[in-house]
Amino acid sequence: MGTPDTDGAAKLAASLFDRLFEATRDDPGVTRIAYGEGEQTAFALVAEAAATSRVERTFDAAGNQFLTLPGLDRSKRIVIGSHLDSVPHGGNFDGAAGVIMGIAAQKALADAGIQPAFDLTVACLRAEESCWFPHSYIGSKTALGVLENGIADQVRRSDTGQTLAEHIDALGFDADGVRRGDAWLDPATIAAYIEPHIEQAPALIDADLPLAAVSGIRGSFRYREMVCHGEYSHSGAMPRHLRHDAAVASARLVVAMQALWERLEAEGEDLTVTFGQLGTDPANHSFSKVAGEVRLCLDVRSQSKETLGRVENELKAFVDTIGAETGTRFDLGPRSGSEPAMMAPHLVAMVNEACRAKNLPVHTMASGAGHDAATFANTGVPSVMIFIRNANGSHNPDEAMALEDFNAALAALTQMLMARAAAWTLK
Repeated sequence: MGTPDTDGAAKLAASLFDRLFEATRDDPGVTRIAYGEGEQTAFALVAEAAATSRVERTFDAAGNQFLTLPGLDRSKRIVIGSHLDSVPHGGNFDGAAGVIMGIAAQKALADAGIQPAFDLTVACLRAEESCWFPHSYIGSKTALGVLENGIADQVRRSDTGQTLAEHIDALGFDADGVRRGDAWLDPATIAAYIEPHIEQAPALIDADLPLAAVSGIRGSFRYREMVCHGEYSHSGAMPRHLRHDAAVASARLVVAMQALWERLEAEGEDLTVTFGQLGTDPANHSFSKVAGEVRLCLDVRSQSKETLGRVENELKAFVDTIGAETGTRFDLGPRSGSEPAMMAPHLVAMVNEACRAKNLPVHTMASGAGHDAATFANTGVPSVMIFIRNANGSHNPDEAMALEDFNAALAALTQMLMARAAAWTLK
């Protein structure tokens, strides 16, 4: 059985990218708010495109959308998916490329009259971007019924002030079902989860490669609402040894965490440390005041659970020591995070074998950013990601995935989907 022609599927994908951009444009870039108009528009557009392949359309309790092309064996499914929300003024490809590639792969098979080994389901997942709700992977966790207790009642502070449950119910879905852990996807019946996604750093650009298989995904811990409490005082009158300077204490913490990162990196540990926000209170700060309060947010990531634990312990020791030495107090605030996840070796091998069959370069790399694939992998679903070369990073309006690279990845994915049932059941 030969590989189906992907030219028609590639044209559908190109048109869908253009339509999605125009429908969710928010200069600069696009904005697809989770459980908002942009995400809803994206769901409708991809469903319309998938309808040409005569797929079955289903929603779960949380409003995740599933588009299924029936397979030869309907007792199991291969899931291709990603998210359709974006950050504010983001790019057009982050998340969407994975969903659109799944739709294109379904079309390539359907046009050729080929049934995959198992049901082929494209998962359009909600709320992956944690800028909307302070929690990672909401769509994949609700799809699998593993959303943690209490998350449905977390408030979205970025705009509406409503809870996740209120957003779910407002769109006609079932927040109580989400709280119960109702799941449309059963890990026991998923042969594989495949997530195509733009790379979010310049590694593939630097290596001059169009795509790569992903071996693993970093986990994280995050403190989004850290506060360093000091005392406001006069900048000219207060002696150094009597100051309780929150700005100095915060700066010392940043330097200490940076030094820890450098030391662990030199030891060969996988790690990133980011203070994405740091600032004094504009209602109280002044040119001539010692800072009495500084707010910070911290994002720490690693492929190693042990490294994350070690760094978090060091963080807590730093804030105690620095607080005592500067007469300040750190309040770390609520903690969030995600577990590291390893991709299934046999699926990584299948991606690489498909690349060889299509005369594409073979490359394997780790993902520094988090993805819904981590949720699937950590619930026991064999999972893999396919990275597509992308200039200018992601979470910005300048994402620049070339359609030639997308089409190369589509060809490899379609080749992979031609594998017989036995290939997917290896562990």
